[in-house]
Amino acid sequence: METTLPSLSPGQTYALNKKASIPVYILATVFSSFCVITGLIWDICWHISIGRDGLLSPPHLIIYLGAVVAGLFSGYEILRKTFWGSADEKAGSVKIWGFFYSSLGALFCVWGAIAMLTSAPFDDWWHNTYGLDVTILSPPHTVLLLGMIGIQFGAMISVIAISNQFKTSHNRTTTNKLFTLFALSAGFLLTIWFTLLSEELGRMESHRSSYYIYAAFAFPLLLFATGRAVRHKWTITAVTTVYTVMMLGTLWIIPLFPAEPKLGPVLNHIDHYQAFQFPLLLIIPAIVLDLIRAKLTHLNDWTLSLILGITFIAVFFIVQWFMGGFLMESPYARNWFFGSDSWYFGNNPDFEFRYKFAPWMLESNSELIQGLGIALAGSVISTRIGLSWGNWMHKIQR
Repeated sequence: METTLPSLSPGQTYALNKKASIPVYILATVFSSFCVITGLIWDICWHISIGRDGLLSPPHLIIYLGAVVAGLFSGYEILRKTFWGSADEKAGSVKIWGFFYSSLGALFCVWGAIAMLTSAPFDDWWHNTYGLDVTILSPPHTVLLLGMIGIQFGAMISVIAISNQFKTSHNRTTTNKLFTLFALSAGFLLTIWFTLLSEELGRMESHRSSYYIYAAFAFPLLLFATGRAVRHKWTITAVTTVYTVMMLGTLWIIPLFPAEPKLGPVLNHIDHYQAFQFPLLLIIPAIVLDLIRAKLTHLNDWTLSLILGITFIAVFFIVQWFMGGFLMESPYARNWFFGSDSWYFGNNPDFEFRYKFAPWMLESNSELIQGLGIALAGSVISTRIGLSWGNWMHKIQR
């Protein structure tokens, strides 16, 4: 349901007094968000194509660049407001430790940058001690990912805060720019959200109910939060479009470059980077959900959660079940466009179940139906939490 924003305080109209200009640190944090997710996907491709990497490997440098840019620009914004900001500007800021003045987004970006840079030597020590990671969520990677999410979430709510300050402005050009920046920041956050769960959402798992349970609990939460945070007819579609373009861009560009395994055993002899994953078709349920949301603005959030949650899991199951089967089994998916022929250098290229579902990846009809029931409930719960989270973000003005 639509809500009316309260009147802006003098501090909250600070941006409006600068002729509707978008602060530079907002652009910097969105750029940082782009860097961290690009570097992360490149790093995953590095691990499955080359193996061991060093502290200053190219993907790591891109990730660190994102951390440094976010930390420096957001940190400077905090210091500027604290020591040189006007009284009105300080009135529209969050006070930290009784002394510093900051926007909420800048605060998240600074803490995220500190976590990311702290994780770098920790990750290097971990590799030197234990070798190559066998999972994405190793302890140092968990610290790194929390920092990345901090920066990406900070970038998103920074844009939301500025957008809310411009609610009374009729500058359509600025409004459109802010919506684009929001779609980018939220789309990058959705991409890293998917990356965290990618081990459970690979094409080999697409005919198991657990695949849909993970998706049901994870994606409605973020999609409906963003859809409620910024009231636009096509918010969810815009966010999933950025995710799709980001995933396809890395899928098509990274494998163009040469790569050679440097860690044994090498069973699959390759000479170019192996791709990450073809994106989930989230854009299809997103379009459906945006159309439904536009027609049901009169409903309360509980009823809306039920309708939207059921719709999401129903549409997602239909499109992803068949898409997963296509990516797994069809020879037409084994090309640069879909990337299903990419294979880790340590895996046997003649593995019997490389291009078909293994028996342990399939379930009986009763097991599948039971799992989909859990996914349905999870989707409704996730939707309701997402709407509440979005209501909170929609009110952010600091």
